[in-house]
Amino acid sequence: MSTPITFTFTFTTTLTLVIISVSLLSWSLGSATATETQRNETEVRLLYEQWLVENGKNYINGLEEKEKRFKIFSDNLKFIDEHNSVPNRSYEVGLTRFADLTKEEFRGMYLGSKIEKTRGGSVVGESGWAFSAIGAVESINQITTGELLSLSVQELIDCDGYFNYGCNGGFMNMAFKYIMEKGGTETDKYYPYTDIHRSPCRTTKTKNTRAVTIDGYEDVPRGDKMSLKKAVAHQPVSAAIYADGAAFRHYKGGVFNVSCGLWDRYDPGCDSRGLWIITR
Repeated sequence: MSTPITFTFTFTTTLTLVIISVSLLSWSLGSATATETQRNETEVRLLYEQWLVENGKNYINGLEEKEKRFKIFSDNLKFIDEHNSVPNRSYEVGLTRFADLTKEEFRGMYLGSKIEKTRGGSVVGESGWAFSAIGAVESINQITTGELLSLSVQELIDCDGYFNYGCNGGFMNMAFKYIMEKGGTETDKYYPYTDIHRSPCRTTKTKNTRAVTIDGYEDVPRGDKMSLKKAVAHQPVSAAIYADGAAFRHYKGGVFNVSCGLWDRYDPGCDSRGLWIITR
């Protein structure tokens, strides 16, 4: 590939929040069903043992750690049962692989909470920022050219130093800046994903392998839902989600609909009408 495909588009990011990638929300056990009576300890321990096996859990500190995690698991299961016992919920929660973590542990491990939240961008924990940025560029390229190219997430993780920190979190808008200034991004074929937190940058000195570049990006003003709707109607949007609550941590399926009391700190236009489909 001799010349990178280039096009002009306005890129958008929305909500200065932290994100947990939707791909992290995996589970193998079914959701805990609603119960009219509280579960007894024998039943909870049986569920716990099944969950340990299905999630490949093996605690280093043995029985002491296992018992500590059981208590956390029990608290999370209680939340799950209480949520699912309410009729007509728009979404369901269940035993995800995070069921043995406290809120504080989950935040520290997955939400990039130790990264300074500055520069007006959306700080995204782990490598979610890179997947979000690359996925949006792939989509707008397909809309523009009709060709779906798999672009390199690993290049951003390894090489983007514009206030991005590999698998320790980063900013989507800084990823777009990197792509612009480097003259494009390579395909996944030339720079494959290795699932390694950060390796020495391996980009080529030439632009011959750079498949797609962008000419610009913009941020949707915080709380401006009409601007967000216009952006989504025109092109993909790279979004960050406030994912700090127990409901999101244990989400299983359905339309995730929380009260405005949680969201209106960030979105003054919060209401319950309509929905957003988010791909990760």
